[in-house]
Amino acid sequence: MNDLLGAHVSTAGGIRNAPPRAGAIAATAMQIFTKQPNRWAEPTLAGDEYDAFAAALALTAASATVAHDSYLINLASPDPTLRKRSIASFEAELARCETLRLSYLVSHPGNYMDDRESGIARNADGIAEALERIPGSTILCLEATAGAGTVLGSSFEELAAIIARLPAAQRSRVGVCVDTCHVYSAGYDLVNEYDDVWKRFDDALGLDMLRVLHLNDSKTPFGSRRDRHELIAEGSLGEAPFRRIMNDERFHAVPKVIETPKGDDAAATDSRMLALLRSYRDGAAQQSG
Repeated sequence: MNDLLGAHVSTAGGIRNAPPRAGAIAATAMQIFTKQPNRWAEPTLAGDEYDAFAAALALTAASATVAHDSYLINLASPDPTLRKRSIASFEAELARCETLRLSYLVSHPGNYMDDRESGIARNADGIAEALERIPGSTILCLEATAGAGTVLGSSFEELAAIIARLPAAQRSRVGVCVDTCHVYSAGYDLVNEYDDVWKRFDDALGLDMLRVLHLNDSKTPFGSRRDRHELIAEGSLGEAPFRRIMNDERFHAVPKVIETPKGDDAAATDSRMLALLRSYRDGAAQQSG
C-alpha cells in the first residue's frame, strides 16, 4: 500500500483545477484552500463547480483530501466582533468542506490576546458552536503551532485542553495535525528525541488523534518559536526525522502533506520533494530486503 503523501496545491482559476495539479505531482493526498485565506469574503460556488471538483478528483490517486482554513479566523479572540466574524467564517469553511466531501479541515488554534485560559475556553466554545451548526463527516484537525506571541496550541497538552472542553459527542469529529516545522520550533526535538516526542504526544492526546501530518523542514533553529518552512532536508531538521516518519508504520495511514517553498515551478519543486520523501521509505525497504 502506498503512503498517503501529497502537497498543498493551488486552486487558481477555480477549485476544479486543484485535483489535476495534485495528479501532476502523483499525489495520493491533497490540501487546498477553499477560499482566499487572507480575505474575509466568502466565495459563492455553483453546484457545477462542486461537481467538476469531484469529477476531477476521481481521475487522480488522491484519496485523502484536506482543506486549510482562513488565516484570519481567531476563535480565541476576546474581541466580540472579531470572534463573531471568525465563527461565521469557520462555519462557512466547514460547510464547504462538507459539500466538497473533504476528509479533513486543518485549523490553527487562535490567539488569546488577554488570558491563556480564557482563550482556550473561547476557542473550544467557538469550535463547539460551529460543529453543532454544521453537521457532517469532515474531521476538524487542530494544528500544533510554533508558539509565537499569544498563539494557542504550541503544546500537546494545550491542544488536549481545547479538545477536552468540547461536548463528548463532538470529539469524534476532531483530531490533530502535527507540522514538523511547528513542533520543532515549539521545542519538540524531532531530531534528537524522536521517540520521546511521539510518546509525549501519545501521553497527552493518544496517537489515534493524529489525523494529518504536515511535513516541512524549518528555516530557523530548534526552539525558535518561528513558523518558517524550508524544503525537506534543507533546513534545521535535516533528513533524519523525515526518514523516520516515512518508515514509521504507526503513521503509514496518516495523510502527509508538504507545505514547502514552491520556487519558480511549483509542480517541479513539489514533485522533487515528494520523490525525496518516497525514496526514504523505498530505500529502507530495499535495505531490509
